[in-house]
Amino acid sequence: MDRPFVPVTTAEALESLFSQSAEHPVIVFKHDTSCPISKAAYSQLQGVTQDVAVVDVARSQALSEEIAARTGVKHESPQVIVVQDGQAVWSASHYDITEAAVTQVGLQSRERGGG
Repeated sequence: MDRPFVPVTTAEALESLFSQSAEHPVIVFKHDTSCPISKAAYSQLQGVTQDVAVVDVARSQALSEEIAARTGVKHESPQVIVVQDGQAVWSASHYDITEAAVTQVGLQSRERGGG
């Protein structure tokens, strides 16, 4: 996995992401490597300049469920959730995941005081 993608494989890494969201918006991508729609979303996210935390939903179902529980955003795959101050401020799934949408939301979140 190349930049901007950062794999999240442990509960500790997930906790760190939520802590970082107090300083700046965090982009979380729930990705299924066997799904063509998810592969299309992955391609879209390659153009995002901010780090994208990737949770492999096939390998880390518990982490995916924890994200849903903490954010209140019902699980879908593929899915992007932007987290700021520990709260989901935006989410999209399937073909609604685009480089432009994620970049715009990230910039707007930063302008609101997130970094």
